[in-house]
Amino acid sequence: MSEKRDYRDTVFLPKTDFPMKAGLPQKEPGIAARWESDGLYQQLREARADREKFIFHDGPPYANGDMHIGHALNHTLKDMVCRTQNLLGKNAPYVPGWDCHGLPIEWKVEEQYRKKKLDKKAVPAKEFRAECRSYAQHWVDVQREQLKRLGIMADWDNPYLTMQFDSEATIVAELMKFAEAGNLYRGSKPVMWSPVEETALAEAEVEYEDITSTQIDVAFEITESPIEELVGAHAVIWTTTPWTIPVNQALAYGPDIEYALISWPNAKYLVARELAAEFITRITTVPSGQPSEPWPDADKWDENLQIFKGSDLAGTVARHPMHKLGGFYAKPRPFLPGDFVTTDSGTGLVHMSPDHGEDDFLLCRKHDIEPVFAVMADGRYRDDWEWLGAGDVDADGKERRRSVINKPFNSPEGPICSDLREAGGLLSASDDYQHSYPHSWRSKAKVIYRCTPQWFVPMDKDLAGGGTLRSRALQAIADTRFVPEKGRNRIGSMVEGRPDWVLSRQRAWGVPITLFVKNGTGEYLQDADVNARVIAAVREEGVDAWDEARKAEFLGSAHNPDDYEMVTDILDVWFDSGCTHAFVLESGRWPDMQWPADLYLEGSDQHRGWFQSSLLESCATRGRAPFDQILTHGFTMASDGRKMSKSLGNTIDPLKVMEQYGADIIRLWALSVDFTEDHRIGDEILKGVGDQYRKLRNTFRYLLGALDGFVGDMGDAGEIPELERYVLALLADLDGKLRKAVEDYDFNAYTRLLVDFCNEDLSAFYFDIRKDSLYCDGPDSVRRNAYRTVLDILFHALVRYAAPVLVFTAEEVWSTRYPDGGSVHLLEWPGVPGVTADGAKWDKLRALREDVMEAIEPLRREKVIRSGLEADVIVPADAVPEGFSDDDLAELFITASVTRSDSADVTVTRTSENKCGRCWRLLPSVTEDGDLCDRCEPVVAQLDAAR
Repeated sequence: MSEKRDYRDTVFLPKTDFPMKAGLPQKEPGIAARWESDGLYQQLREARADREKFIFHDGPPYANGDMHIGHALNHTLKDMVCRTQNLLGKNAPYVPGWDCHGLPIEWKVEEQYRKKKLDKKAVPAKEFRAECRSYAQHWVDVQREQLKRLGIMADWDNPYLTMQFDSEATIVAELMKFAEAGNLYRGSKPVMWSPVEETALAEAEVEYEDITSTQIDVAFEITESPIEELVGAHAVIWTTTPWTIPVNQALAYGPDIEYALISWPNAKYLVARELAAEFITRITTVPSGQPSEPWPDADKWDENLQIFKGSDLAGTVARHPMHKLGGFYAKPRPFLPGDFVTTDSGTGLVHMSPDHGEDDFLLCRKHDIEPVFAVMADGRYRDDWEWLGAGDVDADGKERRRSVINKPFNSPEGPICSDLREAGGLLSASDDYQHSYPHSWRSKAKVIYRCTPQWFVPMDKDLAGGGTLRSRALQAIADTRFVPEKGRNRIGSMVEGRPDWVLSRQRAWGVPITLFVKNGTGEYLQDADVNARVIAAVREEGVDAWDEARKAEFLGSAHNPDDYEMVTDILDVWFDSGCTHAFVLESGRWPDMQWPADLYLEGSDQHRGWFQSSLLESCATRGRAPFDQILTHGFTMASDGRKMSKSLGNTIDPLKVMEQYGADIIRLWALSVDFTEDHRIGDEILKGVGDQYRKLRNTFRYLLGALDGFVGDMGDAGEIPELERYVLALLADLDGKLRKAVEDYDFNAYTRLLVDFCNEDLSAFYFDIRKDSLYCDGPDSVRRNAYRTVLDILFHALVRYAAPVLVFTAEEVWSTRYPDGGSVHLLEWPGVPGVTADGAKWDKLRALREDVMEAIEPLRREKVIRSGLEADVIVPADAVPEGFSDDDLAELFITASVTRSDSADVTVTRTSENKCGRCWRLLPSVTEDGDLCDRCEPVVAQLDAAR
């Protein structure tokens, strides 16, 4: 037997320089640098200048610290929105921004002071603000480079910062709109207050943590009552904030609650009937309460109870357990009806401290009981307070006063409980009550409700033009599209029940509340000329312009400076960010932007933060929301579903992920998860994403190799083979679904559709079938030319579809084929042929193909055959769709032969045919192994003749 020719040099194998190994960490920075040097973002703006606009407004992250995984997800989603809209041919600019004022930055600067043992209060305000500005600018620059590395395409050379002078001036101008319309007032209400940071906090600056607190039962002796039996008895309140007892001014009852008078040795106690058993348990099992003699009949406490309806308690008066101190504590404590009193826990009687609770404040004010402002900014009782003030010292002469959030201060053995016990008012005290409690999200310290003079925006005042701020905001919510829809109810319920907006903060780094208050009247000045001078000064010099030295200059000749006080509070940072729509969308600094925005996109926590402050600011000044749509995402959790925490060691650093895997891997992860819910990330998850990426990369590598040297097309549409027509129909279907996913902001579906199409429809099906034609059909083959033409159509479609997701890889793919073709990110959505096919027929065929492959696998594992090319297959005749010959089936199933039978089973045997030396198919036309088949013989002859 003669030696057979080696035909490898006659096979048309794919050729490409596109490497299988991505090397993204090394390659991506160079691509990003080229985009920057080429001015890619500006090129895109110029290319889309006259197109329909899509306005996305970027919510500002804090300029504070490195980018974390939440930033990475958030900005990838934002980038995906803008890239897909630009891909659709719209003008979708991305102006990035940063929130630069406020407590997070001020706190970090103070931390630096504390390390140097410096006192912030000793530093001049302008110097302190300059350090805050410098700190913020540093982190703006750091985060900007990190986001560029992530592949975010934005106007990085011209971002907006809330600390830019123009921004600060616009914030002041927006505040003046509230002032000039009479939509500001100064009042005293309990607000969230941080004793550590000594400032009011917004709800969005507060987080809730589970803690264990001291719970106490305190007896207030009843001195007057229309119910004679109650006089001399003790009303019992229960609280988990012992520090509020020194500021108590009344007791609240529920008018519809039944109360029981319990007889006890030497005492009678009034509590809600429904809670009496729990109360008895506490006072008989907790040892830290009032010492008392054991009562043998304690288990009979519920016999001979006297029952009263809550409404009958009207007119009842008690006295404070510390009444012997005189002064404030000697005043009567009236019983007040409160519809907020429940029997969920406690005793059904609630002690009222109007300084330290919203319900307390409103109920007491209704009955002419005013706050006493006993607790100072640092959380201690004021110096002149009768109980636990500055003069209250222990036996060693040491001051007993502490901050009210100090745990030992509130403990069963602390000064409050000890004094109550000594006065005979403490019935039980234990430090075992577990509950959720608000903390400052910055300092992590507990916060309190504290009544202080603050500046407010009223929610329910009638506005010029109709409606209240609350009603306008609720209407705007109804008019807004929410993705996901559940966001509507979330922000709606918050706005529906929220109190007036507290604008003021007692800090230094922020935009000042630029108001002049008239001495004596407390009314603020409403003068457009004064406001204009202030705004101009801030635009020129920033927030430092608001200085006492310029008081007369601002007021002008029309007003006497001695008659006015300059407000020294700064604005809630949420008001700053709530104004960003004004200086980004309306200022003209970014000509491509316009008001209102099509979309705001942030995490779901911003329903109470930026979404809401923007909504309220815009509804008050413009009558509607500054957005048409809101898209929210959930939070990124560790792989086990737990919250990420440095202490748990389960954080994922996106900077390290980019160093190890590349930015495209983070992007693919972010756009593959269901981001509308809380989602997970971890090493194993990232490895899975890496596997997905490799499959997509190999799809592009195959396309590039198969299209090497391709310049033609398939010619007349009538020559399109049915398989090619089917694949083009699949592409058209994919195109429609991807467009719908973009419209719905369903990027998880977008990415999944793209990945599945490449893996299942192309790699595992179409490419698998047609590789024989690509490698072995002749250069003039209609089938081969049609295949490559479809590959070219697929290439142009897929590289565009993938570009918003895999921004670096898509650029690499495009530049490999078109090195002088510009950037892939300047291209528009592909136009795909509107080809149709009988999908049901092909679904049936593909199901049969799966059955055949499954039947072949056992023989391959047992090494009876090495591949399907060695298999003769018999298939059920009724499983074959019409229009396919046995030769067609053999080609589609990649087997030696296919025949049909009446059997319901697929059977496989090893073929006896010989193997073609060039295409390796086993066919009847091959006389012996290594010879050529009918297809390959003329192709080789043609190639030999051309040499």
